[in-house]
Amino acid sequence: MTVMTTEPRRRPPAPPTPGPVAAQPRQRALRHALVLARRNLIKTMRTPEQLVDVTLQPVIFLLLFVYIFGGAIGGGSQHDYLEFLLPGMLGQSIAMGSIALGQNLNADIEKGVFDRFRALPITRSAPLVGAVLADVVRYLLLCVILLGFGYLIGFRIATDPLSLVAALGLSIAFALCFCWISVWVGMVARTPGTVQGIMFMLVLPLSFGSNTFVRVSTMPGWLQAPVKVNPISHLVAAVRGLMLGGPVASDLVWTLGWMAALLALFVPLALRAYNRRA
Repeated sequence: MTVMTTEPRRRPPAPPTPGPVAAQPRQRALRHALVLARRNLIKTMRTPEQLVDVTLQPVIFLLLFVYIFGGAIGGGSQHDYLEFLLPGMLGQSIAMGSIALGQNLNADIEKGVFDRFRALPITRSAPLVGAVLADVVRYLLLCVILLGFGYLIGFRIATDPLSLVAALGLSIAFALCFCWISVWVGMVARTPGTVQGIMFMLVLPLSFGSNTFVRVSTMPGWLQAPVKVNPISHLVAAVRGLMLGGPVASDLVWTLGWMAALLALFVPLALRAYNRRA
């Protein structure tokens, strides 16, 4: 009698567990960008003088305008002008704070830092995205210092803490979109000094040609039209509404629209200029 034995069926080998190399492209790109953002933050902490534009500069501007021009512009009440000015200073200071990003990127290219990045197995856009993500800390520091110093000299929120958080979040989100202009200029300009000059020519008219320092109704009629479509004007109006009370919806929609337009236009331009130069 023959005994027949059957071998157990062999199970197919389990698919290999996906590791870092097999991760999704977007996840890899984000991881690389975060690593380079950490590199930029370490660099900033070792050279803290790079934070002057988001620490001392906003405070100096606030003091100058409140105590030198505040009495004349605010109709004799410096406190009333402080309440009007400080939310506007968030938009103006954030626009000014984006200038350093383009300068630093341009300097890194000139020093050959991006040549080293190109030799690494990282996504092509990671150095630019990482630099932008690192700027979140700079913008957050700017908001905290400006608001904290404003409280010391008499500014008070007239709404609630949730509205304050929304105002700060909107300001930082706008800054992350606006800074792509500086990234693009940093990629196309030849020297860091050129980046600073170009960005000042852009930021100063946008800042002073807005509702940051004075009410739009006090301006000449021919100037009011461009001021009303200025992206910084809509950001400032939305932040004022969130901090002091008042209508917010229309300016918030305009601000979000400008943010989307800035990303749609300047992110591709910056990446294309980066690919050509680096």
